[in-house]
Amino acid sequence: MASRKDDKGYVLWKGESKRKDGYYIYQYKDLVGRRRVAYAKDLPTLRKKEKEIIKDLNDGIDTYASENTTLNMAFERCMMGKANLKESTCQFYQYIYDLIIRKELGQRKVKSIKYSELKAFYLSLLVSGKLNICTVSSVHTILHATFKMLIRDEIIRVNPADDVLAEIKKSGRWKMNERHALTVDQQRIFLQYIHDDPIFSHWYPLFAFFLSTGCRAAEALAICWSDIDFTKKEIQIRRNLLYRKRPSGEYGFYITTPKTKKSKREIPMIDKLEQILREEYERQKQDGFCKAVVDGKKGFVFMNRNGGVFRSETINSAIRRIYRAYNKEETLKAMEEHREPILLPHFSCHHLRHTFCTRYCEVEPNARIVQEVMGHSNIITTMNIYAEVTESTKHESLERCQNNFMI
Repeated sequence: MASRKDDKGYVLWKGESKRKDGYYIYQYKDLVGRRRVAYAKDLPTLRKKEKEIIKDLNDGIDTYASENTTLNMAFERCMMGKANLKESTCQFYQYIYDLIIRKELGQRKVKSIKYSELKAFYLSLLVSGKLNICTVSSVHTILHATFKMLIRDEIIRVNPADDVLAEIKKSGRWKMNERHALTVDQQRIFLQYIHDDPIFSHWYPLFAFFLSTGCRAAEALAICWSDIDFTKKEIQIRRNLLYRKRPSGEYGFYITTPKTKKSKREIPMIDKLEQILREEYERQKQDGFCKAVVDGKKGFVFMNRNGGVFRSETINSAIRRIYRAYNKEETLKAMEEHREPILLPHFSCHHLRHTFCTRYCEVEPNARIVQEVMGHSNIITTMNIYAEVTESTKHESLERCQNNFMI
């Protein structure tokens, strides 16, 4: 059988042909028997594509899909398959993806995205200073899961996100900001200032609650009066209150289950907190209870001045206003009294949870009990705080028992 040739005299292989517009094409059948066509401006380029296609077919890879699937398309398909994720987690991933990935990297074909490119992308996010390490880690979680799905769907061979984060962690770019607890003096100053200040005094019950229970912000804001048992002196943690974008595109409050199974718990109520909550209940009986109803839940303990519920971001904003106001007043007072000012550090709502856990670890030797009260899903989280407490108190502990070491 005579060989087919193009108009330049080159021999064409099986499946190859040249169109009138000058483009070379290679026709083949994909893994399920559908006819596909690859295009190239010249024969050498086409032959290179042919080799990749044949290799993909032999390895069970869908070449057509890998060349036509964008990262945005893959992410949407990946999220559709995440039926086991909580709604709040899915919304968080969607928010991060839309904010950081969708407009640029998301437009790329998945086959063209390489390991080195992702590494450079992560580093650029860190160097820019606009994103913290936790957010970059979330970006990696999203991308790694998306590429993993593409491998299982036989669209790509390897996961370009493999080991990217591990490599960056080895570099000097990756420096976790350690979250330190407030000292005993700092937390007393913070609460006393709120309690005495006429502008910030309405925040006192909420921040006293944080420092007496160690609750996460979403857990504390979701507490209803029905969750507080004054007889048993217990507080039930049963839900989270979040403010996020809904599937409809609108933002609003909604109720979710706690973060993990361990997060659903009962927290003993100390005497001082019981007194504060009883006083707050009596005040609300006179002035009015929270008006908000979220997914059928009502009677929220902590409310804003309009009778609605708080957003977590509002709490952190309040903390910043409070310690800045205190530091300004303390600086001026110290200058007048010719002494060094006692200033409060920058901290967030989660530092208050960390502070409670630190105080608890200082007096409770059983890590399991601390884990239960904190709602940590992993004992390692609790032990890491124990390690920090031990480091700061080891000199004191040795001094207390030094007589036992010497004759």
